[in-house]
Formats: sequence, C-alpha cells, structure tokens
Amino acid sequence: MRRLLRRLGLALAIGAGVAGAAWAQAPVKVGVIFPLSGGAGPQGQHLVKAIQSMAALINESGGVLGRQIEIQARDDESTPAVGVSRANELVSAGVSVIIEGWNSPVTLAMQPVIARAGVLDITAISKADPILSGEGNPLAVRLNSSNSQDGAVIADYIANRAKAKRVAFLTQNDAYGNGAQASIEGELKKLNHAYEKVAEEKFPFTQSDFRVALTNVRAANPDVVVAINASEGLGMPALIRQARQARVPGQLIAAVGTIAPSVIGVAGESANGVVGADIYFPDVEPFASNPANKRFVAKVQEMHKLTPDKFMALGAASLQVWAMAANEVRSLDKEPIAKRIRGGTFKNTILGDMSFGANGQLASKHYVFSVQNQKMAVEQR
Repeated sequence: MRRLLRRLGLALAIGAGVAGAAWAQAPVKVGVIFPLSGGAGPQGQHLVKAIQSMAALINESGGVLGRQIEIQARDDESTPAVGVSRANELVSAGVSVIIEGWNSPVTLAMQPVIARAGVLDITAISKADPILSGEGNPLAVRLNSSNSQDGAVIADYIANRAKAKRVAFLTQNDAYGNGAQASIEGELKKLNHAYEKVAEEKFPFTQSDFRVALTNVRAANPDVVVAINASEGLGMPALIRQARQARVPGQLIAAVGTIAPSVIGVAGESANGVVGADIYFPDVEPFASNPANKRFVAKVQEMHKLTPDKFMALGAASLQVWAMAANEVRSLDKEPIAKRIRGGTFKNTILGDMSFGANGQLASKHYVFSVQNQKMAVEQR
C-alpha cells in the first residue's frame, strides 16, 4: 500500500511539474481592439501589424516574464456596442492587457467594461478628454496626445502664424470632434486672439460627401478652415479633395494627427498645401537616429513591407511600455503595472524617453508640417 502511495505521489509530482512547466511556457495573451473594417479599417489593420511587429521584437528579447506574447486582435467596427462585445470576448479569452482606441465613443463605452473585469486598458489613439477623467477607468493610460494638448498647437498656428481673423470649422460631430474644436477655441481665447467664427459645419464619422458643407464654408470666405475628421481611410481624404474642387478659400488646417501618409496617398495632389501637426515621424529627428525606433521601423518593413506612421508607432509603444513595466514589477497584474506607468518614465523606447502624467497621459512634443509634393515636410524650429 505504501509503495502504491509513493508511486501515486511521484506521478502527481511529475504531473504537477509538467503542468507547471507548460504554464510557464504558455504565451501571454494581449488583446487589441481597433476598427479593422469600414472607413478606419486600413489604419486599424496597420496598427495591428505594428503591434505584432513590436511583439516580435519583445519575444526575440525574452518576452514578458520569460513568456512569449500572443496578439489577439478584434474589429470594433467603429461602433461602441460592437467594441463592448469585443472587449468581453477578450476578457473571456484571458488576456492580460487590452490595447484599444481609435474612436473616442468606442473607447468611452469599453472603458468601464474592461475596468470591471480587472484587465489593464491602454488607449493608444482616442483623444477625447473624458477618457482620462477616471470615471470609466480609474487607472487609464493614453499614449496619443489629448485634445487639450492638440488644441494649443493649432490655436498657436492660427493666431501667431496664420494671424487669421476669419475661422471656419468642419467638425466631426462626436466626443472627439466636438472636444477638439472646443479645445482649439478655448486656447484661442487664452491667447487673447480676436477672431470671428464665420462657419461651423458638423458631420458624422461615416460621412464622405462634404459638398454642401463646403459650399457654406466657401460662402463665408474664411482665412483658415480647420478640418477635424478622424476617418482617415475615407472621410478626411474625401474632405481634402472636395475642398480643393470647391475652391474653398483660406488655409486648410488639419487637426493634429489626422494626416498620415495613407491619407495623402488617397487625397493625392489635393493634399499639397495642407498644414497639420503631429508627434511622430519615422524618418525625422529625433526619431530617425533613435536605435529603438530604427529596430522597430526595420521590423515593420521586414514583416509587413510598411513604413510605420504615428498611429502605428503609438500602438507599438503601448505594447512596449506595458511589457517594460510588467518585466520591471515582475507581475502581469493590472494595478502594479498601471502604477508603474502612470507618473512614470521609460527610457529607450521607440518614441525616445516617454514620461506619463499622474493621470496616465503621455507627455508629447508636437511638430508642425505642411504637405509638399505629397509628402509631409516637418518645420524645424
């Protein structure tokens, strides 16, 4: 009997050892939620590819806590209810973190669902200021610049560079678009810049025909036209082309982060002369000589034959920072990782040294550019 018990104990010990070894080697699941179809589908697909490329780099360097990263991507279809459903799917799949957020309304709908599940939620792109309010996610983290940060940059250009007195707005009618416009107007007020809002046209995210709105803007004879449109696969290129066709007067200024090489590629020559601003360019200093960024750009080109834009870099940096924090705190738990990121600094990332505010917002430096010969020409100031 004793011999049988010893054999049973040995078998159980071996079984436990095998199971433990299998668990140790099990991949760490990372959930990713972006629009992979519709107007923003191409950008969402590129984001996933960038995150996959960063996962490959991290895995080559030992992974997270000695385990490989496995990316599980879902399509939110730019719809809040669908985003919530996809978030629940990933929670059930056992992901350790969810990287999400192209459309602010979708992010705001998903936040409380992910927070209640005890999963860390990192917003890569969505800009609405309420994302960091703490209401939906008390431990929110966001990498893209906020509407407040962006508004100051665009307002400075309007007041001090263009010296515009007649300002028109073409604004996406949702949390992102209305927040972006309010921020620009609020910053113009802080600058004590006297101007007249000569036109204001609102439209849904899915709109691609702006001819009526542009006719109204043209009649207002603005000095500058501020276009706030996050549909970079469809809406923004269409708006740019139609504005040129309608011969709308004044300088066309795109909201921060809404002009990417993909937008210019669709808009074609109509994009020449558009002014914008952004926080990352793969081949412009200080990014061009950054070793971490050079490895990232090379990996994206190797795996997907693409050159990463700002959105791709932010998605990849979201995963990079999470992995760095997890390895530092030696845990996959939400709270210690969130506390390491919020208010913390990370060196040698693809964006250089990254510092987060206590509210989880990444501090960003903006670079103004104009489109020349269908390429973004960054102003060195």
